[in-house]
Amino acid sequence: MSDLRHLVAVLALPGTVAFDLGTAVQLFRAARDGADRRLYKTRVCTPDGRPILAGAGILIGPEDGADLSLLATADTIVVPGVDSGPPVTDGTLDPAVTLALRTAHARGARIVSICTASMVLAAAGLLDGRPATTHWGWVETFRRLYPQVTLDPDVLFVDNGSVLTSAGVAAGIDLCLHIIRTDHGSQVANRAARRCVVPSWREGGQAQYIERPVPVSPAGADTAATRGWALERLDTALTLPELAGHARMSVRTFTRRFREETGVSPNRWLLQRRLDLARQLLETTTLNVDQIARRCGLGTAARTAPGTPFHDRGRPAA
Repeated sequence: MSDLRHLVAVLALPGTVAFDLGTAVQLFRAARDGADRRLYKTRVCTPDGRPILAGAGILIGPEDGADLSLLATADTIVVPGVDSGPPVTDGTLDPAVTLALRTAHARGARIVSICTASMVLAAAGLLDGRPATTHWGWVETFRRLYPQVTLDPDVLFVDNGSVLTSAGVAAGIDLCLHIIRTDHGSQVANRAARRCVVPSWREGGQAQYIERPVPVSPAGADTAATRGWALERLDTALTLPELAGHARMSVRTFTRRFREETGVSPNRWLLQRRLDLARQLLETTTLNVDQIARRCGLGTAARTAPGTPFHDRGRPAA
C-alpha cells in the first residue's frame, strides 16, 4: 500500500516559515480513506539533506537526510513560505533548486507554493506568464522582482493545474484542502479538515482579508443566525429582502454587515454554499443531476450556466 500512495515532497529552504511547512505536512497526513488509511505519503527534504535554519530560529532536519533527489519521484511538491533569502530579496534562487523544480514540473509533478514561496516558484521561472498570488504584505516586492508574473493579490489561492499558489498562512490550509478535494472528493477533504479542526472550505477567489474589523454588534444584531437559517433552505429561491427580513435589518444594513462579516456579498455566499452542497451530493448520492440541481436551489441541469457542477456527472467543477 505504501508504495502506491501519492508522494508529497515538502521542500524546506533556508528561512522557511515553520507554520507553512507544518500546514502541508499536517493536512496531507490527515487525508484518509474510509478505512482510515493515509492517502498521501509526506516527506520533508532540504536542498542538501542537511538541517536548515527556518524563520524564528527553528532548526528543521529532513527525515533520513532527504535532499533534492526526492523531487525526482514526488507526485506533488510543496514549497512553504520563506521570510528571508534571495527569492524575496533579489529575485534569484539556488541553481540546483531551480533545476530540480523545473525538471519535476517538466515530467508532470504538481508544484505548490504557500505564501511567499510563490516568489521561489517565480525565481525558478515556473510562473512566467501565469496568474499567481502571494501574501498581501509582499505584493510590492513581488511585482518589483517578478514583473513577468500576472499577480492577483486579492485571492486566497490560484489553481493553474500543474502550478498552484496561495496567499499567506491560513490560505495555505485552504489550498491544501482544495488539492485533497480535487484528488479524492469532498468527503475526504471534509474529514481531513475536521481532524485538523479547520474550516473545510473557503472559496479560493475570496478576499485575502477584510480591511475593516468586524464591528461589535448588539446581541442578535449580526448575520450568523440568518446564514444558518439560509443553509437549511438552499433549495428555495431566497431573496435579499427575505434574508434581510429574517435578520430584522434593512436590505442596505444587512448587505453591508454581511460583507463585513464574510468578505463577500450575500448572493455570492449563497451561490458558493449551493455549489458546495451540489459537490457533496454528486459524490455521495445516486441522485440525477436535475434532482441535485433542484435540491441545491440551482434550477435544473439544462438551465444551469457553465461553471456549475452539472456538466460532468462524475467530476464536480472546482
